Amino acid sequence: MLYLVPTPIGNLEDMTFRAIRVLKESDLILAEDTRTSAPLLKHFGIDKKVFAHHQHNEHKAVSEIIRFLKEGQQIALISDAGTPAISDPGFLLVRAAIKEGINVQCLPGATAFVPALVNSGLPNDKFCFEGFLPVKKGRQTRMKLLAAEKRTMIFYESPHRLLKTIDEFIQYFGADRQASISRELSKLYEENVRGTLDELKNHFENNPIKGEFVFCVAGTEMEQKDNEQVLRNKD
Repeated sequence: MLYLVPTPIGNLEDMTFRAIRVLKESDLILAEDTRTSAPLLKHFGIDKKVFAHHQHNEHKAVSEIIRFLKEGQQIALISDAGTPAISDPGFLLVRAAIKEGINVQCLPGATAFVPALVNSGLPNDKFCFEGFLPVKKGRQTRMKLLAAEKRTMIFYESPHRLLKTIDEFIQYFGADRQASISRELSKLYEENVRGTLDELKNHFENNPIKGEFVFCVAGTEMEQKDNEQVLRNKD
């Protein structure tokens, strides 16, 4: 059995009882960064063999992990934070395991984009998750395509690219497009900033940019509904 085990995105109290049990019962734990996972595992009294499984070695490691699974071992995959395979390593291993007829289970648990979306105040009945945009090649092409997206869009972004991304969103979506930026979710200094893209730019130009960011941007459907409401109010 291959288990994908979500880990807290900040607050250790978000670790589930089932996640702790599965990790304790596993023969081997695959971690995105063993240095990051070590304090977490120690905190919950989990003493197991831990191997690194990250974007730089996952292609080479998959065949050996599949061999371990076929030998009957129970293996758990964790990322540095959140649910494995969501903008983190995991997809290649899951695909290979399924192809080999190996049981795969993903435990429910922490992931950053869900609370960011829910508390954004933007429509969440339909949405699209974009994760990290391409850094260079294909970035502008992706932006042009998303300019016509009707659903709420969700992005991950790093601190050093945040202001650049806001400027690009203003260019392609318009300065008045509604959006929300969440950072340090579930941590002591959690912050959720809501408003137009122009208002978000002004906020982060005048406040420290620290932590990891989830960026939710309204789709064109919300913009259209808002315009229709304005016209009705005028009538």
